[in-house]
Amino acid sequence: MATLFKVFGNGLSLRTCLKQSLDIVKVPVRERHCNIPKKRHPGWLPKVQRVLCDEHLTTENKQFIREVVESKYSTPQTSSPLKLEPIEPLLEWKQGLRRTGLIAKKIGIYPMWLQNGKRVNSTLLQIVDNQVIKYIPPEQFHPVKCKNRSPKKRMASLVVGAESTDPQMFRKEYYNLFKDSGVMPKRVMMRFIISPEAALQPGTPLYATHFKPGDIIDIRGKTIDRGFQGVMKRWGFKGMPATHGVTKTHRRPGNIGSGGKLARVMPGTKLPGHMGNRWRVHRGYRILRINTKYNVIWVMGHNIPGETNSYCYLYDTLLPRRKSDTPPHFPTYLPELNKESMPEDMYADDVHPFKTPTIKFSEES
Repeated sequence: MATLFKVFGNGLSLRTCLKQSLDIVKVPVRERHCNIPKKRHPGWLPKVQRVLCDEHLTTENKQFIREVVESKYSTPQTSSPLKLEPIEPLLEWKQGLRRTGLIAKKIGIYPMWLQNGKRVNSTLLQIVDNQVIKYIPPEQFHPVKCKNRSPKKRMASLVVGAESTDPQMFRKEYYNLFKDSGVMPKRVMMRFIISPEAALQPGTPLYATHFKPGDIIDIRGKTIDRGFQGVMKRWGFKGMPATHGVTKTHRRPGNIGSGGKLARVMPGTKLPGHMGNRWRVHRGYRILRINTKYNVIWVMGHNIPGETNSYCYLYDTLLPRRKSDTPPHFPTYLPELNKESMPEDMYADDVHPFKTPTIKFSEES
């Protein structure tokens, strides 16, 4: 028994003599900067999908329904169906006021030429049936970012819809959103944060002349969904050599540096994964040309996020050094208040119009 006590006592003494060391390494979290789209469903937007079923309507019934829809929405609204003036009285534009934006469809890329002969690429964005659906005053507008803290300046919100569609294609809950505005149901809707001075009555149409040629705008859109891609296409990696003993690792990422004490993959490591289908905001785009007949805007640049026929959102730029000093159409361009008619094509100052000659001949002296 004495020997057992001696062995047990020696073990305890050795354990106390051992120095306990714990290495703590802080790993930077990069997931907060990945810009993953939010899955939160806005509270003012009910579900759009519905199960379509064949109701076995006769040709006479289909024609009658078409006539009812055409009689109710035969002519597009040129002014608000409820009031001729906006909710708030028209005020002069001041620096710092925010007005609404537009919903545009990306329809293609086209070259333009400047006055100095330089060729630039431009993207065509068409404003399709943009109308105000709902106005949310500052007392009822509670954004998620300012939920836990009171914002310095109370802002309002304006819901804008685009692309009128058949009312029979939507559910009753979704269709009731357009009951107060008096317009046809819209396929796409977007909420813009505005100043209370820039409020508009529901049903007010928005045109491409909301902006002016030469203005600087920001564009928000969803990138093209590429699916699951490797590191060479997703992140632009160079890849492995093609020869000299390389076997089946030509497009692999290689070493990711997971050795050492941690021996694990660090958060934020560039690896294969899903590419695209993310919301991106590109700032500082310049408007080169506006067509008032078809409501088309030419924007300098060809890297606007999204594929052809996809929708993007345009609004005044938030870059402090590129904001316009000239007053825009505030709160928007209203044809009934502007006596002067707009020309069909409007160009920026440094853009060469297509109708003007490129070569000028002068008589010899």
